[in-house]
Amino acid sequence: MAAARLSHRGLAAAAAAFTIWGLFPVYLHPLSGVPALQVIAHRVVWSCGLLLLWLLLRGQLGLLSATLSRPAILARLALSALLISSNWLVYVWSVTHDHIIDTSLGYYINPLVNVVLGVLVLRERLNRAQWTAVLLAALAVLYLAVLAGRPPWIAATLAVSFSLYGLVRKVISVEALPGLATETLLLMPLSVAYLGWCEWAGSGALTTQGPHVAALLIGSGLITAVPLFLFAYGARLLPYSTVGVLQYIAPSLQLLCGVLLFHESFGPALAAGFAVIWVALLIYAADGLWRARSAARTAPA
Repeated sequence: MAAARLSHRGLAAAAAAFTIWGLFPVYLHPLSGVPALQVIAHRVVWSCGLLLLWLLLRGQLGLLSATLSRPAILARLALSALLISSNWLVYVWSVTHDHIIDTSLGYYINPLVNVVLGVLVLRERLNRAQWTAVLLAALAVLYLAVLAGRPPWIAATLAVSFSLYGLVRKVISVEALPGLATETLLLMPLSVAYLGWCEWAGSGALTTQGPHVAALLIGSGLITAVPLFLFAYGARLLPYSTVGVLQYIAPSLQLLCGVLLFHESFGPALAAGFAVIWVALLIYAADGLWRARSAARTAPA
């Protein structure tokens, strides 16, 4: 346990993953002129190629073959692929249409949606602190919806789709890397067909919007695969509670990008709603850390 708690490599890897995800709007914003569906298709194609190459270099293509030969696992991975691609699509559209603050809200409330899914699906029980955090977050989201005059569909879609993705992956007995490679491989035929049609119709961004855009589209595979690998590596070396606290790096950086770099509106009324979310997350994170330390103290030496 001490090695896991004090793993500097795990801490650095997980923090780097969440930092990359938090700064992703900086990468995506120059692609505002590219349809979000094209960006996602490129993301699937290039990340799939990179993941397959990585598995080949590590001599782990056998893990992928084993996964592909199990129909029940494939069906669940097809569902998780649909969920994560839907999450990517909404995220890319939101970033390229000046809704970065909405995306940060989605990933702020994501941990609390995980808690609700744990109660509804896994029959987990919440303590008083967890219930307080969930209720505070629900009130804040309701307040933000009333303030905006519309449901917070971007934040809700991102939070729910990513939580459902995590839930599906939780019950699939497959390692992170071959699982992700399988998901992208399942999406590959549709992605290649769509990009081929775009190029044939003359609307393909890869060949019509200059070398800078082409480089960003190709590089989207790297920017997708690297943080996922870093996260998987760090999560194995760190306590779950530590990962739970580190995950707030991403939405915090996204919020800063939206306000400071891309000048999205963040007035006092909106800040008040976010402040309630932050209080809820502080309660949730503090409770998780306290329970983790209590478990460590009572565990056998």
